[in-house]
Amino acid sequence: MAVQTRSKAAPAAHSDAVAREARRLATLLEVSQALSGTLNQKAAFHRVLEILARHHGAVRGIVSLLQSDGELRVEASDGLTGGPRTITYQLGEGITGRVVESGKPIIVPRVSREPAFLHRAARRPELAHEELSFICVPILLNRRAVGALGIDLKFDPARTFNRSVTFLGVVASLVAQAVKIHRLIDEDKRRLLDENTHLRQELRERYDFSNLVGSSGPMRQIYEQVTQVAGTNTTVLIRGESGTGKELIAHAIHYSSLRAKKPFVKVSCAALPESLIESELFGYEKGAFTGAEARKKGRFELSDGGTLFLDEIGDVNLATQVKLLRVLQQREFERVGGTETVKANVRLVAATNKDLERAIAAGTFREDLYYRLNVFTMFVPPLRERKADLLLLVDHFLEKFAQEHHRNIRRISTPAIDMLASYHWPGNVRELENTLERAVLMCDGQVIHGHHLPPSLQTAEASGTVTRVSLKDAVSAYEKDLIQDTLKTTRGNCAKAARLLDTTERIVNYKVRRYGIDTARFKN
Repeated sequence: MAVQTRSKAAPAAHSDAVAREARRLATLLEVSQALSGTLNQKAAFHRVLEILARHHGAVRGIVSLLQSDGELRVEASDGLTGGPRTITYQLGEGITGRVVESGKPIIVPRVSREPAFLHRAARRPELAHEELSFICVPILLNRRAVGALGIDLKFDPARTFNRSVTFLGVVASLVAQAVKIHRLIDEDKRRLLDENTHLRQELRERYDFSNLVGSSGPMRQIYEQVTQVAGTNTTVLIRGESGTGKELIAHAIHYSSLRAKKPFVKVSCAALPESLIESELFGYEKGAFTGAEARKKGRFELSDGGTLFLDEIGDVNLATQVKLLRVLQQREFERVGGTETVKANVRLVAATNKDLERAIAAGTFREDLYYRLNVFTMFVPPLRERKADLLLLVDHFLEKFAQEHHRNIRRISTPAIDMLASYHWPGNVRELENTLERAVLMCDGQVIHGHHLPPSLQTAEASGTVTRVSLKDAVSAYEKDLIQDTLKTTRGNCAKAARLLDTTERIVNYKVRRYGIDTARFKN
């Protein structure tokens, strides 16, 4: 009969073992899903402890992680009393501290008989007088303990802990991978935040109105107006010819305002087709038109809390002008194809090179929109009206492009400056910028000369040159340019100029008289 009893008990024991293994595998699957199902680290750890309580009888559980200051802090717990509080350990302190310090698991079969057990994690009242067992395993990353996972089990004299420690070690390894992923995410967040802060500071420095170049009367007036309007939420209309720097002034207004930390969004109204400008500005709902497969935010929503810069607003069609008028009046709009009203906490800065008064008379621009935009108007002067700023702009652009293109440009020759000063600059500052970038690329020395400037300047009437010259005249022009440049270096001293040019003073004096060069001009 005993033999028969053993034969019946063996299949039962085998069946129990299979059930326990199946339960452990199911637990590992749930643990993996819990850790990968959220980016909230504490919530994920708490979910893991709940799974261990439900499937493996854990009456209490804690996950502790090592902090940057070397202290162990309980990140998640289950089955504790006393409300939310911070529980910490030092390395080597208590069972948890010893596990992290050694990197090895510790088993406490009977907690009441272990003097190293600190009892900082309070039990539930119903377990106050019940004997418990404690298993604590390290959370290892790159073979280094970064925390510990501990669970309390009801004491069972017949319990063997080897398989439980192995199983809990596997759970801890899954927790370790989750810790690693969360640390990588936090590191990326910090890096992106640092980059964002750096880029915002760079934008602020680049577009601060103190970096606007110019000291002429018209530019001083611009500085005063930027200072006056920057601290308000007033709509600003910037008017001026193309290439005068209207966008730069819009940047200066934004980055000097209370909205400087919010987005600055630019829209070139002239570059957008009439059929797209409304959806670009106000966004659209899914299915609003063919190809609208999902809701898209417009520029007004993207610039929420910040500044929206509408460049070339004079090119906006009449239908869009109506919606712009409503935004300015009511501070709200609807997306294309939608009925939901969206609030617009946006400061509007508009710019145009068109004659809006003439456009109103022609019926291409709404008069009511004009009055809404024309709250604070700034007129940016063309370059020909601020010639006093020309040398400052030249120096600024030469330094910028010499650094950008890795050229050792020290200065620009006097004849080249004369050519720049006598030109009428129909393209304004943008044309000057492009001209000097070309000159820096063309220059193979340290000095920008007249022949490095584009033909549009060299053949202009204002420069005093002609479109067709003989070889003799071209050589004479270059010789005159070189002598003038050298005399500028020597402050009009012909003897020193002769030495620099490796010739005689008599020849230099002869050339000065021949070309009608006024040496007194260079003495001051």
